Amino acid sequence: MPIATVNPATGETLKTFAELGPEDVERRLAAADAAFRHHRTTDFAERSRMLRHAAQLLDDDRDDIARTMTTEMGKPLAAARAEATKCAKAMRWYAGHAEALLADEVPPEAEARDAGATAARVHYRPLGVVLAVMPWNFPLWQVVRFAAPALMAGNVGLLKHASNVPQTALYLEDLFLRAGFPEGCFQTLLIGSGAVEAVLRDPRVAAATLTGSEPAGRAVAAVAGDEVKKTVLELGGSDPYVVLPSADLARAVRTAVTARVQNNGQSCIAAKRFIVHTDVYDAFAERFTALMEGLTVGDPMAGSTDVGPLATERGRADLEELVDDALRHGATALCGGRRPPGHERGWYYEPTVLAGITPEMRVHREEAFGPVATLYRVDGVDEAIALANDSPFGLSSNVWTRDEEEQRRFVRDMEAGGVFFNGMTASHPALPFGGVKRSGYGRELSGHGIREFCNVTTVWYGAEPGA
Repeated sequence: MPIATVNPATGETLKTFAELGPEDVERRLAAADAAFRHHRTTDFAERSRMLRHAAQLLDDDRDDIARTMTTEMGKPLAAARAEATKCAKAMRWYAGHAEALLADEVPPEAEARDAGATAARVHYRPLGVVLAVMPWNFPLWQVVRFAAPALMAGNVGLLKHASNVPQTALYLEDLFLRAGFPEGCFQTLLIGSGAVEAVLRDPRVAAATLTGSEPAGRAVAAVAGDEVKKTVLELGGSDPYVVLPSADLARAVRTAVTARVQNNGQSCIAAKRFIVHTDVYDAFAERFTALMEGLTVGDPMAGSTDVGPLATERGRADLEELVDDALRHGATALCGGRRPPGHERGWYYEPTVLAGITPEMRVHREEAFGPVATLYRVDGVDEAIALANDSPFGLSSNVWTRDEEEQRRFVRDMEAGGVFFNGMTASHPALPFGGVKRSGYGRELSGHGIREFCNVTTVWYGAEPGA
């Protein structure tokens, strides 16, 4: 795939970039290695100052970088602005919390004595150069939620971003430089996917994080495993959205639409499988379909647009194949199921609701990365949980019920990295984020995320001779 900005609203190639050659990559690896040797010795106050400066610069740049994101991957402009704001918020959160999150842990004196020590401590020390392989769907947020904690912990970053968002990737490198982070602390590598393995195998790279597809995660994990290097993987999701009779149905329906079409439906944590109790199924289906059908599809730069184009032509083709397969096997399109008329240019697809889903349909097992919802009818909590867990993925989940016993059941039995009651899944810097099963492993955000790329070091003090 060429490294280029291709406007998904028109299909027009706006700018292309040359891939870095081996000598350029080597210079950046050497710069990262040198930067780590210094950055690891800085204190939290200095790191915090630089990261807060980056947040302020991002706030100042918000409108410009939002237009760049929308141009490169097609999200509505208002959503792009919100993404930039969220990134600045996360930077400030880590700037203010990192020192406490990475504070030394001191076991009780009695436990230290029991371990034969006069004292003991646990230190969190940075690992080194972390390679980040990031996707295009949230081109700022996916990077910042890795970079902010990594830099505050004393690590340095190398970013291999998706090839269709090169201008956003270069902006991020420039942002951290302007904020005062020394040369080499955060660098963008304009390389193709075929060049990732050599970078990951380089002994100066200590660890890797990847957000993306399952095949990409498998490839990076295999190389990292061979090199015995730490990885964090956030892969796909096919999140369930369960609605039970005690739910506030009006709110559940409105939120369901947002949860499905956020980011033009291209979000790993977007609700995709809508599992609705039979007592409220008909009402939910009617209202949900009406709202989905009423969304405005169009130019993502326009303020009236609800759903813009898919980011790539291949992505739309993949979505079409899933929908067509479901329809051939007996599913019903309550709305959508086609390219919207009047949008011959660009990679648009209508918001779609599919009912009558059965296990032989591909969409039952595969992630629909676009504005396509699948509807299921269930008779009770047991069936809802079983169906929600009947997926190779386990990223997050949404459950609408006001019954406390039902809530306890879902907390206990849901196979997912998160359970969100009476609302939609969202990421926040204070809460850990990640999944189970084929959705990956490890956690981003919160204290769990900042410690992922730390050397958890036991320090043991014995008695002085003659003491």
